[in-house]
Amino acid sequence: MSDFNWCHGPECHERHTQDRVRGVKGSKVLRTRKIKLNQWNSSGQWGFFCSQGCQNDFWKKHATEIVAIAPRTEALETPILDPKKEVHHNAHYGNYSWTETKIEVDNSRSTDVG
Repeated sequence: MSDFNWCHGPECHERHTQDRVRGVKGSKVLRTRKIKLNQWNSSGQWGFFCSQGCQNDFWKKHATEIVAIAPRTEALETPILDPKKEVHHNAHYGNYSWTETKIEVDNSRSTDVG
């Protein structure tokens, strides 16, 4: 396995930055950035994209095709226990109060969908 990837951004090789300039005088090119793989980026998107801009360009161009790999035809649901509302008061700062809603997953019901 190689220790680097080329950026998958469809326009990476068109961005005008000095680090993309390659070649000898008279035949210069803008080249896609090389991404060195390491422990930090090899298991996520930053192993495939040199920047958020390149990642966004890729999504704009390929989102429909990517979603077609595993289309979602219905909503997913996670069973929860009835939410509990708890009112908090803080007399220290002008009698301020707020409501907090605690949501807990109901682990007694299975959510496996074949």
